[in-house]
Amino acid sequence: MDRIQALEVFVAVAEAGSLAAGARIVGLSAPSATRGINALEERLGARLFTRTTRRVRLTDVGTAYLEDARSILAQLRAADDAAAGAATNPTGLLRITSSVEFGRIYINPILTDYLDIYPSVSAEVLMVDRIVNLVEEGLDVGVRIGPLPSSGLSAVRVGRVRRVICGAPEYFRKHGVPQTARDLQDHRVVSASPVSPVTDWRFGAAKDQAVRVRPRLTVSSVAAAIEIACRGWGLCRVLSYQIGPELNAGTLQIVLEDDEPEPLPIHLVHIEGRRATAKVRSFIELARDRLRSVAVLN
Repeated sequence: MDRIQALEVFVAVAEAGSLAAGARIVGLSAPSATRGINALEERLGARLFTRTTRRVRLTDVGTAYLEDARSILAQLRAADDAAAGAATNPTGLLRITSSVEFGRIYINPILTDYLDIYPSVSAEVLMVDRIVNLVEEGLDVGVRIGPLPSSGLSAVRVGRVRRVICGAPEYFRKHGVPQTARDLQDHRVVSASPVSPVTDWRFGAAKDQAVRVRPRLTVSSVAAAIEIACRGWGLCRVLSYQIGPELNAGTLQIVLEDDEPEPLPIHLVHIEGRRATAKVRSFIELARDRLRSVAVLN
């Protein structure tokens, strides 16, 4: 008999005032209940009951122990109820990580809608342009852009992104449209270091064509590079999702589409597998459907 069951037997016998009655309450035979009480007393090194042929009565030690035992069992039931509720009803704190621009453009709108649907959930979003260890940083869900390494994470593919060269219509009117990747050497280039930290840009499905570009301007912010391109100053290389609004508005246009490397997959990843809590499952379901419907991610 484990310690939790022994506590349950002890409380049942104490409240019933009888070994036989207490045993019936917990679904055991009287001899099994007796053995459990004896083992508990032996472990504690103290007598919990004085016994007659018909009744049992708590000792002073047993009376004090009963209060503690009831408290322990009540806390255990509360923990069980909370865990069962979290498994079936979205509740608690949901912690998510994504890259800065993807989080700003896509995760934030999905998450605010999610919180409206599930008022018992609160959320935190860590937006950083690096791969975050979900376990070490206590995160529930991560957005991964790029091939997934072998790991114990569960993953749901929600789309893909392209690495694109873009510029404003005004820029192309003044400076012409590059026809090949090597033409970039003759154009103004704005380098966004989180996306293109090197000056050798790979092109083609097999990424076997490298072009050394000479950026006139390098910035550490993708948003800044996009803004500069929108003003017509130069061309920049970004991920296609980062300029979705600008493409829809016509303020930016993509060039050299035939020279693009293979698209990068987008996944939602989490660590809990089939045992994921309701808050994780429900967020992933909503985010999956929303992201798969975005044209620029297909």
